[in-house]
Amino acid sequence: MSINKLNEQITAEVLTFLGMKVPTPTLPALEKLLGAYYCTVPWESVFRIVRRAETAVPSPRWPSQFWQEAMTHGSGGTCFESNYAFFALLHTLGYEGYLTINNMGDSIGCHTAIVIVLDGQKWLVDVGLPLYALLPISSRGVMHRSSPFLHYTVRPDGRSRYQIEHRPHPKLNAFTLIDAPVNDATYRAATEADYGENGLFLDFVIVNKIIHKEPWRFNMAERPWQLNRFDWGRRIDTPLNGDAATTVAKHFGLDTAVVQQAFNLTQHNYPNN
Repeated sequence: MSINKLNEQITAEVLTFLGMKVPTPTLPALEKLLGAYYCTVPWESVFRIVRRAETAVPSPRWPSQFWQEAMTHGSGGTCFESNYAFFALLHTLGYEGYLTINNMGDSIGCHTAIVIVLDGQKWLVDVGLPLYALLPISSRGVMHRSSPFLHYTVRPDGRSRYQIEHRPHPKLNAFTLIDAPVNDATYRAATEADYGENGLFLDFVIVNKIIHKEPWRFNMAERPWQLNRFDWGRRIDTPLNGDAATTVAKHFGLDTAVVQQAFNLTQHNYPNN
């Protein structure tokens, strides 16, 4: 079990930020927490790009800093920091569960997720992809669940392994869940390593967020730079008007100065925009 928790003051501030009262640990309450999170906190690389540039050694944004920046600067994170921060909130609220480190195709140990246990049933919780629904885990057979944006399948694939699939999506397989608890020290070490030389999403700006009940994305690695909206597998592109960093910051509710700094640190990788 992780020892990762938030203090009372930050917990109260985070719940207010998410528009939640102090919930009893139940499945409906967990569903509301998840929905509040992905409509409020973006999946983004901006703040970790800037954080890495400002620190001499790998120095992740641990949960208290993660939540403070989310509340004051509109930030989020990628899977290691996001799931750790969300699990800290859930653990503080009395939910029982554990963190996992998982695979994406040939990439081993590159993705994290949370498993919460309620009334003897395991539920997959992942704000680091994100998954837009709580997914039941069972070794007895294939499980299905839907969200407002995607259908999900949890497919057993050997001992403590599950293929997580989402439809409609250009890539059917989201990741391989390795249903094995990861202790706090191991998870923190992996999070630090994700800020190192082989860390992911450190060389380009990418942001995902649900805005007005619609999934939106910006991906610097795709040309030309555009805002992308998704509707059940259909992608609708919107050209960026004016300064790209300012437009992205305003659209996703991110601190403009931090977004501009992230662009300055990475846009040389994409000189044709």
